Amino acid sequence: MSKLAEKVQQDLLRAIDNDELVLPTLPEVALRVREAAEDPDVSIQDLSRVIGNDAALTARIIKVVNSPLLRTNKEITDLQMAIGRLGINYTSNLATGLAMEQMFQATSDVVDRKMREVWNKSTEIAGICHALCRHYTRLMPDQATLAGLVHQIGVLPVLTYAEEHSELLADSISLNHVIERIHPIIGDRILKTWEFPAPIASVPSQYLNFERDSAKVDYVDLVQVATLQSYVGTQHPYTAMDWTRIPAFAKLGIDPNADLKDDEDLSAAMEAAMGMLQ
Repeated sequence: MSKLAEKVQQDLLRAIDNDELVLPTLPEVALRVREAAEDPDVSIQDLSRVIGNDAALTARIIKVVNSPLLRTNKEITDLQMAIGRLGINYTSNLATGLAMEQMFQATSDVVDRKMREVWNKSTEIAGICHALCRHYTRLMPDQATLAGLVHQIGVLPVLTYAEEHSELLADSISLNHVIERIHPIIGDRILKTWEFPAPIASVPSQYLNFERDSAKVDYVDLVQVATLQSYVGTQHPYTAMDWTRIPAFAKLGIDPNADLKDDEDLSAAMEAAMGMLQ
């Protein structure tokens, strides 16, 4: 590790330990959506009014409900109808996840490109999680999608730091090393601060722990397998690992040596799920 990467890593870890790291806050619309959804008496109309204040988010929700995975015979063009079709909890989790795209923006071109790259990877993983969840588990697809969308949320503060330290931006190898080392720790901290449920809040720090073996299948397993599957056919180091030794595959009932794209139905579901989030 370079001296620069080591210094940045120490600075960020010290800031985390001393509670001095400025963590990002959820976008306002996501906060309002969550607050509304936590009200046991909330109606579809109430949630529609909250989401309807954000035209871009409204369009994304309608796009999702009309995606090949979820659409009915009749096209849905109205937000209230979309919420009625998805349900309040599903809509709330989806809106919370999609609203986070607003956070992946920067003032410098280098950081902005990196944030776009991270967000695009997050939507890819979220789409695969959604499809795997529906095919192999009884977990909630909306929470699986949300887990995929937030699994790299800890990258944001690292890139914010980099934006203020030009020497780190100029050294992409050091920047990537710091991101890989630090983002899982920060990600957990962010999601706990945002009061995300524990099964999702632990995803950032656990999804790359390939020896992890929980008592039953969970959202970490989904994100872990989705991440590995996303690199099939590439030269990424993960593809050189022995996947038969990774417990998450067994818990999902997936053959680690199989290419899931060979299953036409599952492959189509993954493509549709990724498409609906982009």
